[in-house]
Amino acid sequence: RPDPPRWQQLVTPTWLARVMQAQTVAGAPSGRRLLVEVGCCGLADFLISHIPEACYLDTQQLENGPFWNKVADADLLSVLLMLRVRHDTTVILYSRSTTAAARAAHLMLYAGVADVRLLDGALAAWCRAGLPCASGWPTPHAAAADFGAPFPGCPHYLVNKAQASGYLQQPGHALVSIRTWAEFSGQTSGYRYILAKGDIDGALWGRAGDGPDVNSMSDFQNADGTMKSASDITRFWADQGIHPRLALAFYCGTGWRASLAFYAAWLMGWAHISVYDGGWFEWSSA
Repeated sequence: RPDPPRWQQLVTPTWLARVMQAQTVAGAPSGRRLLVEVGCCGLADFLISHIPEACYLDTQQLENGPFWNKVADADLLSVLLMLRVRHDTTVILYSRSTTAAARAAHLMLYAGVADVRLLDGALAAWCRAGLPCASGWPTPHAAAADFGAPFPGCPHYLVNKAQASGYLQQPGHALVSIRTWAEFSGQTSGYRYILAKGDIDGALWGRAGDGPDVNSMSDFQNADGTMKSASDITRFWADQGIHPRLALAFYCGTGWRASLAFYAAWLMGWAHISVYDGGWFEWSSA
């Protein structure tokens, strides 16, 4: 399959293992790297088994209520510094559900981290490859003293509700719903804590997964959890009028699935992309 322009940002388990063994490999980071497992209330699972060298990041450190939007910039910066993330750190993210890692990836790109990578296929791909896991706490390290660059470095990667509303009025702009057809068509809200059914009037349907399962991203991922090809994704987006000449703001219910769609577009080099953080939860609560 043809590689997207940022092919080196979507890494395989074999590539990661070779980098960890200090072997020569194409696209290897030139500076300091950090491996991070991302989860939601998943510390217990991390302590039982994780990829060696990984530290743990909980999504609850990145978002908060009532709509599970991004935390304040000062708090996001504090989280990144505690992880020892600077603007020039190569951060390799993985999770047990790729959307959790994608949520962190989007916010790190928003922050201005220049080199953010995802493990294709998540932790399951590492395990299928027969690669070793570790247990227990990672080695503690001191926090980074500073980010080393203006923060956030890419504020245009995130839009608020007022900006999202403006996308519906501006030529060349579009909101893109990364939700199941059942959600987009108003059959279900998709979430036990979101009462309203339906979707944003005027938004384009960017697809998500099969059936009513809001955790599924099967339109974007193969059965083994790896990312589908750029040509597959651009093809079904084109059918809905979604293309890189538009300024696009992806959203879902609360941001996770939208972040994976954003990352896919970012891998393909689409320039005018963002995430509407509040999504259907915030929009429908007005």
